[in-house]
Amino acid sequence: MKKPLLALGTLALALSATVSAETLRFATDASYPPFSKQGADGKMTGFDPDIAQALCAVMKAKCEIVPQDFDGIIPALQAKKFDAVIASMNITEERKKAVDFSDKYYNMASRLVAKQGTQVNAAWFKGKKIGVLRSSIQEKYARDTFAKQGAQLVSYGKAPESFMDLKAGRVDAAFVDAAVGDVDFVKTPNGKGFALVGPDYNEAKYFGVGSGIAVRKGDKALLARINGALKQIRADGSYDKIQKKYFSFDIYGK
Repeated sequence: MKKPLLALGTLALALSATVSAETLRFATDASYPPFSKQGADGKMTGFDPDIAQALCAVMKAKCEIVPQDFDGIIPALQAKKFDAVIASMNITEERKKAVDFSDKYYNMASRLVAKQGTQVNAAWFKGKKIGVLRSSIQEKYARDTFAKQGAQLVSYGKAPESFMDLKAGRVDAAFVDAAVGDVDFVKTPNGKGFALVGPDYNEAKYFGVGSGIAVRKGDKALLARINGALKQIRADGSYDKIQKKYFSFDIYGK
């Protein structure tokens, strides 16, 4: 009888560990490919969810990915609807007033997407319609610069909506994270005839020092665990494996 009892004891311990396993809830934008995208089955896929899963594996926690529109993501975090935000959120001084950030997990410039051959200078913006993601750092920068040069801003709840309007001619350009513009539009059939145009936009005053994972103010314990896990996946090759799944270039940056 000892062996069956031993087996039952082992099973009970395993079940107990499974039941008591910690769950960490990470929110991400529901429509920001290749960083995040919600499929028809409701499952979140993309670079951000994959990084979250890798971090949870290091932290030995069950990972739950929660879809959330970007313009309401910080208030929802503060309301404790989830534990952290991994949504390509730039680390800026203004946002630090509302949340605490991890170390950066990538750093990409922002770019304009417009018809191939578009020459961008200060005079070009006058009378142009430019699509931006609502509540994004690109929207703030465009309001403070492009709008003062005569551009009209059109805000969208989801970044792909700006690409649809760009293709249809309802806006003259979309201002987005360069990786999003390149992978989700320019390199697709819908992006034929369009390109990333103009300079890189990465002024620290607006765009900070890269994108970080946000937690509620004062959640130092979770922040320390996330930073430790980030260091580990960078060191053990997990980060590079995920990056190569979505990009043909290094997005971590300097």
